Amino acid sequence: MINQTKEVSPQLASLCGLRIQRFWVALFILIAVFVSTGRVARAANGQYVAQNTPAYVSSATNLGPEDASKTISVSIWLQPHNRSALDALAQDLYNPNSANYRHWLKSSEIASQFAPTAAEAKTVRDFFESNNLKVTAVGPNNFYVRAQGTVGDIESAFRVQINEYQVGNQTFRANASDPYIDGPASALVQAVSGLDSGQFAHTLKLQPRSPEAAVKPASTSNRVDFSRAVHANDSSLFETVCFPGTETKNYTNLGNYPKGTYTGNEYNAGANGCGYSPSNIYTAYNLNGLYAEGYNGTGQTVVIIDWCGSPTIRQDAKAFSQKFGLPALTTSNFSIINYPGPSACAGVDPEINLDVEWTHAIAPGANIDLVVPPTADFEDVDEAVYYAASSGLGNVISGSYGSPEFFVATSELTKENLISEMAAIAGVATNFASGDYGNYATLHIPSTVSVPADLPYATGVGGVSLALNSDNSVAFQTGWETHDSILVDAGVIYDPPHPPPFTYGFDGGSGGGPSGYFKKPSFQSSLPGGHRRVPDVSWLADPFTGAAVLISEPGQLPLQVWSVIGGTSLSTPMFSALWAIANEEAGEPLGQAAPYLYSMPSTTITDVLPGSPANDITAVIQESSKVTHKYNPAQTLDVIPRLFGPFYSAMWVNANGAQNTTLVVSFGEDYFLKTEVGWDDVTGLGTPNGQAFADWFAPATPNK
Repeated sequence: MINQTKEVSPQLASLCGLRIQRFWVALFILIAVFVSTGRVARAANGQYVAQNTPAYVSSATNLGPEDASKTISVSIWLQPHNRSALDALAQDLYNPNSANYRHWLKSSEIASQFAPTAAEAKTVRDFFESNNLKVTAVGPNNFYVRAQGTVGDIESAFRVQINEYQVGNQTFRANASDPYIDGPASALVQAVSGLDSGQFAHTLKLQPRSPEAAVKPASTSNRVDFSRAVHANDSSLFETVCFPGTETKNYTNLGNYPKGTYTGNEYNAGANGCGYSPSNIYTAYNLNGLYAEGYNGTGQTVVIIDWCGSPTIRQDAKAFSQKFGLPALTTSNFSIINYPGPSACAGVDPEINLDVEWTHAIAPGANIDLVVPPTADFEDVDEAVYYAASSGLGNVISGSYGSPEFFVATSELTKENLISEMAAIAGVATNFASGDYGNYATLHIPSTVSVPADLPYATGVGGVSLALNSDNSVAFQTGWETHDSILVDAGVIYDPPHPPPFTYGFDGGSGGGPSGYFKKPSFQSSLPGGHRRVPDVSWLADPFTGAAVLISEPGQLPLQVWSVIGGTSLSTPMFSALWAIANEEAGEPLGQAAPYLYSMPSTTITDVLPGSPANDITAVIQESSKVTHKYNPAQTLDVIPRLFGPFYSAMWVNANGAQNTTLVVSFGEDYFLKTEVGWDDVTGLGTPNGQAFADWFAPATPNK
């Protein structure tokens, strides 16, 4: 070999040196950016999973690292194939002008066209196992792979720090940054679930048994505090005319000044509470004619998603059915399915009783499948919903639960919407509660809506307050937004009337507003703004005008007692049951409900309108013979600014009168939401007019 050496000119050497110097400067800058941000979109051998960190991590108080030895589960959800084709098909199937209209796909067709392959699932398995994590499940159609390991091993596998964070009065485990995935699995990942400890919560509220119970702070236990709730040994003991008329109350402070005179609508809780039976609701919402036509949900199955399970639900549902003359719920028409594993928190659960009993009450001919995830974790509940959607259990899935969108990572939202999208193209409706906290402002978090009611491929169900006449016709409906204001307590007159401690006067209300993430779906094109708005429709939800539910509670005598329960946990199973009847009358699966609702005639959905200030209570308080104050008690709750006044308010006096406690309960208002003509973010489009609503889907109905 001949060794040849070339002489380099000084000018060329200088130029090369300058380029080398610039190269190293650029490299150092790149490294500095990488270090300062802690992430890049994609690296040579892997990829970050973008937006897989809950929003609260950037502002919440960091309480320090999670216990590294603690064992948790994580799931990797894989990207679907042909996503653009999937999205286009989902639109096409709901377009009446398309040749594909309602030509739903079978699970096998969804798998063949859009599902990840077994080889891709194995690639994800290999990633888990190479990082000392034990694979525990591969989901239907390979859409997710689940594994288990210590926090320390999971931190190492995903290159994240997992901490505990204080958010309001709650503590969450969460990853401090987006997870990173090495190797070929990185290109397959849509979301990583389980890094944070986010959970759904039931949207259930009990009717308080007295004004004192209404204003005392709620229990901090996860169990429902029945000590605050109305209860009776027989459902017939509940009042059904909750607002009998105008009343005037006069009070003095031990016979002296101040003196208070209050005039306005009376709320009649009676000795046992105000609550409705199925027959009350059948008349109020025009369901009797539907049943007379022979439509009651026969041939349909409503799938209810409720974690934990309840050991007494069969016996309670049997007694509920006997009381109201409904068909028996037996093993032939009522199944309980534990998925994705056995319950980790079994116990008597009033949410399950509410969902099962009132689904059965509205659609007595339908089958019910109760799918029970082991916990309320996002991971468990989402897997249960996907199982229900992919296995063809029924045409309607009902979920009376939610979480503030602010608590959920964007990648989780995208994954949950994909689950509902795959349900929608299979002709399966997913209906979810819009929540019981308005826009969540009273929880001291940014204004937000409830997940999964906010999903564009789901239907969000809000709530109303309902007053009946003695013949069960509707006296009035308002958007459900309840506030309390104390007038008199133990003989002490409050001047001015003021909100109870702990609650700031707000006692729950239909959730709603614009999503902070999802764009507006085409069926909401007539609504303002550019984002998905919640809810779509509503039904009875106010616990002060709630529904009778039979519950077994250990230690009670008798064991089974009746309570009055509300919340959007009530409106959701009621609407899901009616949607099952609409499917029956259509003679085919209808799929997602929301796209139909916005084009239905006004005769099928009753618009819930703003009320009148004339319904408000007035107060005249004399401080002395010369000083008199006049108030609208329902408008004194100005702890948080509001945009408008109440629609309806009523006085509620302690049933036994012993303490002379009087409370104003205001209906139809919220701190930041309001009921309006047409669609609004409290009631959506309004409440269904039962018979006309389902009849609109009959094949012979013109002008569809």
